[in-house]
Amino acid sequence: YYAVMEKFGQHKRDLLRQSLTDATEQQREVEQQFKDALTRLQELTGATGGELQERYEAFKGEYETSKEKADTVQSHIREVEQVADDLFAEWEQEIGEIQSPALSRKSRAKLSETKARFEKMRASLIRAETGMEPVLAQMKDYVLYLKHNLNAQAIGSLKNESLQIEEDISTLIDQMNRSIQETEDFIEILEIETDSQN
Repeated sequence: YYAVMEKFGQHKRDLLRQSLTDATEQQREVEQQFKDALTRLQELTGATGGELQERYEAFKGEYETSKEKADTVQSHIREVEQVADDLFAEWEQEIGEIQSPALSRKSRAKLSETKARFEKMRASLIRAETGMEPVLAQMKDYVLYLKHNLNAQAIGSLKNESLQIEEDISTLIDQMNRSIQETEDFIEILEIETDSQN
């Protein structure tokens, strides 16, 4: 795969930058999706009578879309990790081929610095990723509970619990915003380093 991409001028560093850009876009989409799901939940907990079924279906649809988008974010994170691992392994191997001890030391120092920055950014991605699971679990609980108890009393019993999911979604959105910023900062570093090599 990498050999073919290199023939088209796409090296691992370029592929990593693209994977990070894709992951950032996916995080923005999932952030908006969770906001939409929260809006549907708020509409549902305020619903009465004939609106219940319609609002339940809307919330259920938002949950299902949130789950799909979260899965997409997770697969993009795995892709980022794979490309980064391959890039760092190649870099390490190529350092071994450098004859000059001074250049070898410089390259190894740059590799260590880039790995450290990547790990910081990766940790932020993972925090955002793991933050999605409890929110999705709560949403799934609501969907399943309401599936069998779609009445005003059941909706009323969720009002207090919905405050917790609102708080959890707000926390998740904050985590995602931090992760997006960390990722964009890392992409900028990659671009600067690439420009300086050209």
